[in-house]
Amino acid sequence: SSRVSSRVLWTLAVTQFVRVCFPLPDSNMNTEKLAKLQAMAAAVRTGGPGSMRRKKKVVHRASASAEDQKLQGSLKKLGVSQIPGIDEVNMFMENGVDVIHFKNPRIQANPQANTYVISGNAENKTTSEIPDMSSQIDPSNMELIRQLMAQVQAQKGAQGAADDDDIPEMVNANFEQPAAETPSA
Repeated sequence: SSRVSSRVLWTLAVTQFVRVCFPLPDSNMNTEKLAKLQAMAAAVRTGGPGSMRRKKKVVHRASASAEDQKLQGSLKKLGVSQIPGIDEVNMFMENGVDVIHFKNPRIQANPQANTYVISGNAENKTTSEIPDMSSQIDPSNMELIRQLMAQVQAQKGAQGAADDDDIPEMVNANFEQPAAETPSA
């Protein structure tokens, strides 16, 4: 109750100060409305003890350009330098069939630290979708890719054989013979 009375006194003091400094003409003043507005102003409070806590914490998300700047700063610390003149990059997956294909990539490298960065638009493709694949592959790696492709084909063949196990074998039977034995009516 002491808080309320001190708040009321403060409100009255402010009201008297406003009336003295900024007198209103008597003809336009509505005392009931003024008292109502002053009571509402005294009830509104932002912050301080006893006020409601914030319901939701605002999370500031970094924009894409800010993330890109952070990445470039990290790459600069690694000492990578840009390698110009590369039109496309193909990265072969372990299965030997799928390829991650970059067209006109931005390539940065630090060979001493064995660090390579390839950035750009990537597409997932198969080896059959990329033309002139044999000219891009080192001849020593060509045999490895052939072996991987043979393994993949063998796995697919094994899956196909496993799927056929669910179908029963055909019995050597002549279905026309029972039809010929039945008397026609």
